[in-house]
Formats: sequence, structure tokens, C-alpha cells
Amino acid sequence: SYGGPAPAAYPPAPQHGGPQPGPQVPPPYGQPAPYGHQQPGAYGPQPAPPPAGPWQITVWQDREYFAAMMERSGPEGAGLRMPEGAPEQHLQLTGQQITIGRRRQSTGEAPDVDLSRPPEDPGVSHQHAMLVLQPDGGWAVVDQDSTNGTTINGAEDPIQPFVPVPLRDGDRVHVGAWTTITVRRG
Repeated sequence: SYGGPAPAAYPPAPQHGGPQPGPQVPPPYGQPAPYGHQQPGAYGPQPAPPPAGPWQITVWQDREYFAAMMERSGPEGAGLRMPEGAPEQHLQLTGQQITIGRRRQSTGEAPDVDLSRPPEDPGVSHQHAMLVLQPDGGWAVVDQDSTNGTTINGAEDPIQPFVPVPLRDGDRVHVGAWTTITVRRG
């Protein structure tokens, strides 16, 4: 105690021009709010923009990729021929992950993208790679320590096993001897 009157905690309320006591009613829709009164959400956090649409993949036989693989494989790939006329596969990416590989004949277990369908790509492992949904809504590819590796956009060196590599719209993921998976944002 200092012996004097206690200081006022708040300055006195203005008598005119400020907010008046009692319930505040917002102005009719489309009219500006009076100073000091905000429309709900007018300056607060805005909702995130909607996602740009679902991601899709196209799985196809890539003659250029096959030719590059044959150059690199040397005598090992001498007898391998790329079949003609396989239809493209189209798949919308849903869920948290999409597995890529070949069906296991012994168990019948099949990946989401099954490359054992005719014409079977002999260079694809049973558990070759995986597409994984990222926190930002994009996708990444993860090689599952496949025998022949996974490359992106025609690169010669395969990606490291078990390391997610973010993908962009239009990227090409190469697996096996001739399979390319083109990733597109819807």
C-alpha cells in the first residue's frame, strides 16, 4: 500500500462514438461493418485453398527407356525383346501408398500396380517401389531395394532404396526393363 488511491485499471469508457454496451448486431449482408466490428472471418485465418485435384498415373511401355536399359545392361539383356501393343494402365492415386511390383504366384499377393500382367516386365521385382502420399498432398516414390532399381526422368543412376523422392507433375518413374509410370496432378 502506497497510501494513495489505487490507480484505475482501465481508462474510463468513452461516452460517445465507441461501442455501446449490449448485444452487438452485425450489419446486413453486403454492408460494411462499423469500425471495431468484424464480420466473422473477415481478417482471421482463411481456409486453405482446395487441393489442385487428385493425382493420377499412367503405366506404359517406354521404347526410349528400354533402349537405354539395353545399352547399360550389356550382354545380360541381349535376348530381351520388348513386346508390342500392351495397353496403358491408368490409376487414380488414393489412400496413403500405392505399391508397384509383380504378383507373387505362390501366394497370389498382388501390388496395386501389378506389372506381372501380360506382357510381364521381367525386370520388375515383386516389391519394386512404392508411391507415398506426402504431408503437402504431393507424392514421392520410394524404391523398395529392388534388384534393378528405380530411376526418374531418364536418369542413369537409380534412386537410393528406402529414401522418398518427391515427384512433380509430369515426372516419369522408370522400373524394370521397359515400364514407365508418368505421374500427373489432376
